[in-house]
Amino acid sequence: MASVSKVSILDYFNIVFEGENGKIESNCKACGTRIQAKRSVTSNFVTHLKRKHQAMYDDFVKRKDMKREGFPSAPMHTLMANGGNSRYTFPAGAGMGGGAGGMGTLDGGGGVSKFDKHDPRQVLISEAIAKMIVRDLQPVSMVENCGFRVLLQLLEPRYTPDPQYYIQNQLLPAYTYQAQVTIRQALASAHALSLSLDVWRASSASSLGYLGVTCHFLSMEWQMRSALLACLPLTGNRILSDFEDVCHSHGVSGRAFRVVSDPILTTTTVKPRCLPGFCQEEDEEDVERCTDEEGGIRNGHGGEEAWEDSWERDGGVRRVDCFSRSLSHCVREGLRSCTQLASALAKAGHFYRYITTVVPPEKLSQVLDGPGLMMGALGNPLAPLQDWAIQLKMLRRLLDSVEVLEEMSGPGEMVLGVSETALLRELTDTLEPFMEAWDMVCGERQTDTQTDVPTDRHVSVSLALPCVLGLRKHLSETSTPHCPSLLASLSQATERRLAPILEDPLYITATTLDPQFKLTWSSDPEWHGQVLLKELSKYSAESNPERLPHSHTSPTPTPSPVSPLTRPCKLFSFIKQRPTTQAKSLEQELAIYLREEPTDEEVLHYWRRKAIDFPLLAQVAKRAVTIPACGTAVESIFSKAERCLRPERGRPLPKNLETLIYLKANYRLLWT
Repeated sequence: MASVSKVSILDYFNIVFEGENGKIESNCKACGTRIQAKRSVTSNFVTHLKRKHQAMYDDFVKRKDMKREGFPSAPMHTLMANGGNSRYTFPAGAGMGGGAGGMGTLDGGGGVSKFDKHDPRQVLISEAIAKMIVRDLQPVSMVENCGFRVLLQLLEPRYTPDPQYYIQNQLLPAYTYQAQVTIRQALASAHALSLSLDVWRASSASSLGYLGVTCHFLSMEWQMRSALLACLPLTGNRILSDFEDVCHSHGVSGRAFRVVSDPILTTTTVKPRCLPGFCQEEDEEDVERCTDEEGGIRNGHGGEEAWEDSWERDGGVRRVDCFSRSLSHCVREGLRSCTQLASALAKAGHFYRYITTVVPPEKLSQVLDGPGLMMGALGNPLAPLQDWAIQLKMLRRLLDSVEVLEEMSGPGEMVLGVSETALLRELTDTLEPFMEAWDMVCGERQTDTQTDVPTDRHVSVSLALPCVLGLRKHLSETSTPHCPSLLASLSQATERRLAPILEDPLYITATTLDPQFKLTWSSDPEWHGQVLLKELSKYSAESNPERLPHSHTSPTPTPSPVSPLTRPCKLFSFIKQRPTTQAKSLEQELAIYLREEPTDEEVLHYWRRKAIDFPLLAQVAKRAVTIPACGTAVESIFSKAERCLRPERGRPLPKNLETLIYLKANYRLLWT
């Protein structure tokens, strides 16, 4: 058999640095792009050639094909033997957790040569398997399952399955290292940033829990980005110290404008709040666990005030509540106060599940489909009903179409009565503004069907103050004769949880610097203008480049070429000289900004365009816009992770789950 020299993907790159554990940095010979990876995991190099240099990639594949020996994959009709039954003889240990490699054979004497470990096809299949494990939060041990290996052998007999230890100890850590390098590089040049904290436990009785630290930052291109900095196991009351370690390791210590977290971080499972009784029985148990907020992580401090002080004293940053969570808490408190709602919601939930069972989906979608809610888009009509706002939309559709649905489903005992219909209509009318506020903050944060991760849509806290004003006005003008306790409880929860926003200088600043609002919401523009000016002066002083570390300041821009018209000369004496522009003070910038009419222009686009006209205001706006009003991607991943930890799912090791959550939250940074 003629020998062929080894073909390596690294032949197309110049290695410029080799570190420990096989880490290498190489420059592409064609374009000079630097690629970081491990020598044992070359998928980054293969992907770069395939995306950027198709001719070089084709040459690499051609050279690999010349090196291969044996036959290509056999067509399906050649795999049939013994009366039409597919018969395979696998390599020793294949499908039984054994090692990879060896020559696969098929009944009938045909041999199939295996891919080399650096073959592009071998690398891409291994990467696809790793992506599947990350997207679905599957235990890595699944690659050793017999059925999984049989499927791989059927789809590509030349592929050598990677063993569990390789994926868990080399491939996934390599992806983690790549994500960390990418995030640190992006944060080093970020204009401004804020952080979010999420805490999750598998159950109230479980010791397994995680802390997620997410960074929301404004890139050099004025684009908002979010990245999960770390997913750490909970270790007692060390949240603040763990948070400081994460900030230090990512170079963001002292740079965060605000930290978004709950006043007392709950230790129960992070689950969407549901309408009581409307969800299925198995979800109701989860909701009961979620409603228990007595146990909280206080980081070793005695209460909320001490918790607040610890952030400013030890963390050097102020904490703010997550607006979307506070909104959900208000709705939950209102629903719990009205006991007669539970039975009516339960009956409506049974009716909904009944009609989705007996009515064909195509007919049901004609009645229930609408803005913000599509029935059965994924073949499962119950899939979207995982949040109180979405359930409330479906409840309203049911009430509006109850007669048509009863005709479709036929007579039954689940028909809603007159009193129940009136009570539920009162509920939907009362909560409609809460649902609208939730839609503006979280409703368009859709999940990417390819990655199963919420899209990177950022909504700043500038929406919070107008939403609270609208909710207070609605509650003051609403009456609930069928359920008066609902209105009273909603009003009390709104005053306690949301009303402080109206006097918080941070929210006043963020809302006023949003060009669609400015001070149009204010009942006392003069007083709010004074509060705003005082807050702007403080933030401008904090953002003074002379007070920041040198590594955090932006590089000095290159002076623009000077036009000849700016130089006085006799030749152009007939041209009227432009007046010399003087730098405006903060008060002058604010006065000119407020005199302009509000606009519907997106806030980041506006300040990118106006940064030259209002440089001082733009510096503050860049920081305020980084504070999110909605939850993070890792919050929804925590909810899905709980289902992966059920006994029937094959419980992953905590360290493995920590890695999977981190990679899933940063999926778009790695593979898009």
